Amino acid sequence: MLFVPHAGRVPLEKPPVTPAIFLRAGLPSTVPLVVITSEFSLPAELVYDPIIREAATLYDVDPRLVRAVVRLESGFDAMAVSSAGAQGLMQLMPALSDQLGVRHPFDPRENLFAGVSYLKALLIEHDGDETLALASYNAGPGAVARHAGVPPYPETQAYVRTITGWLARERNGE
Repeated sequence: MLFVPHAGRVPLEKPPVTPAIFLRAGLPSTVPLVVITSEFSLPAELVYDPIIREAATLYDVDPRLVRAVVRLESGFDAMAVSSAGAQGLMQLMPALSDQLGVRHPFDPRENLFAGVSYLKALLIEHDGDETLALASYNAGPGAVARHAGVPPYPETQAYVRTITGWLARERNGE
């Protein structure tokens, strides 16, 4: 049986005493300390959850809605850039970032607070209708106004359908 002193514990400041059994067996008189470390990372969704909850509370937006938008927009990648040039967790276009006063679009906190404030403005504009707010977030408010509803763009329709589906399942406890 192998003796491993202090395994899984914080190493002592002074070396451990060599067990007598080691000396009788002719083993070295010093026993190396074994330090066990474990590294782990949180799932991306959990990393940003405190900021999401803070922004959602400040702007009175359902944090589940914010989480769903971030999941679909960037997959929780704070450095994401779309082919159209949208940036960060909430995939803000540079012109919108400028309008919202965002100076660092890849800063998770700044991007989330700006994106949630914009999402809240869209919810207000559409009298709380999440479907229309999501369509506006994806295709732009002008497209939603022109089509008097969710535009007939396959991407926008899939976007709205995906997020509302996730929200329905989450809100129903599934």
